Amino acid sequence: MTTSEMRTLSNRDYDLIVIGGGVLGVMIALEATRRNLKPLLLERGRLGAATSANSLRIVHGGLRYLQSLDLARHRESVAERAWFLETFPDLVRPLACLMPLYGEGARRPLAFRAAFFLDRLLVGSALRGARAAGGLPRSRILSPSATRETFPGVLATDLRGAALWHDAIIQDPARLLAKALDWACAAGASALEGVAAVSLLAEGGKAGGVMARVAGDSEDIPFRAPVVINAAGPWAKDLAQSFGANAERLPNTILAWNLVIDRPPLASCALALKARAAGAQTFFLVPWDGRMLAGTGYAPWIGGPDSPVPDERQTQVFLDALNAAAPGLDLRRDQVSRIMAGLLPVSRTDGSQPADRDTILDHAAFGGPKGLLSVVGVKLTTARALADRTLRHAFPTLAPCPYNTFPRPEPPA
Repeated sequence: MTTSEMRTLSNRDYDLIVIGGGVLGVMIALEATRRNLKPLLLERGRLGAATSANSLRIVHGGLRYLQSLDLARHRESVAERAWFLETFPDLVRPLACLMPLYGEGARRPLAFRAAFFLDRLLVGSALRGARAAGGLPRSRILSPSATRETFPGVLATDLRGAALWHDAIIQDPARLLAKALDWACAAGASALEGVAAVSLLAEGGKAGGVMARVAGDSEDIPFRAPVVINAAGPWAKDLAQSFGANAERLPNTILAWNLVIDRPPLASCALALKARAAGAQTFFLVPWDGRMLAGTGYAPWIGGPDSPVPDERQTQVFLDALNAAAPGLDLRRDQVSRIMAGLLPVSRTDGSQPADRDTILDHAAFGGPKGLLSVVGVKLTTARALADRTLRHAFPTLAPCPYNTFPRPEPPA
């Protein structure tokens, strides 16, 4: 993208400007075109190159929300998992997940049988009217012998069996985002990579667009739209402050990372493993390209958003905890070929854990310009649903798109 090309694009009329080319920004652009809006997406670096690229890639169906009877979030997760599977069948596939059960707390066969029964009832309700009927195998409890057959390395002492369910996994997040953005652009969106929003255009208490600049250039080009959505992920708070908006209600960040392990997978399915100690973390080991993805580690983060990475001590603590969750695994640091790290919003109530609620901040409610919103998501799975809620907030007079219908946008012939 050159400055001269930007000048040409700046002459177009846009209904909204989306800042940030991660999964949330792309989904906002895609959902905007479903409402016949003309969005412009600005990404200062590469599309989906930060937190979106470094996730564990699992699209969760919200089974864990049944433990707290958060039925609304379960329903949303089920519907969004179906949307990913239906909309990107070439890039998203079912993923079997197995959790060994030892009769402790909620990790008992009886508790999971009840959860699976409730999940079946709610999945049918959540997907009613959708083109995707789910298409996933039925969840079930494996016997101890079947568990050992599926996962030969399982700790056999006191083993009561295993819970087996299916979620989904995105094989290549970058390709998925590129495809979604191609669909959006074919339907009227515009997208610029390597272009940073540097200031907000505002007049009379209303947002009017942004001034933007090609990376490495010094000339600012105006792009005008009555709505500006800050979906810059880890940079969202800094960006809102640079726009002169109150950013105190935007969450701070926590470091999150997953490891690529140069070892063959322990099973053909993903494994949810937890050490048999009070308060121990659950880890996922996911088969990936003949190796394993192991996640997820968390640690406080006080640095900037540009190059987050755990230090060697944090990485070793993670490996030690993972080895405790999978006795006999004996992972070593030299078997880690890559650390995939990013920043997530941190919980306001527990600064050592990621937030579990999305944020949609309308800056006009706190003295900022009308039409400026900042949006921070907490889950890859529900990024499209958050995009839908954001647009309903920004454009309340538009007819809503049906929540449980998922037409696949196709480029024109």
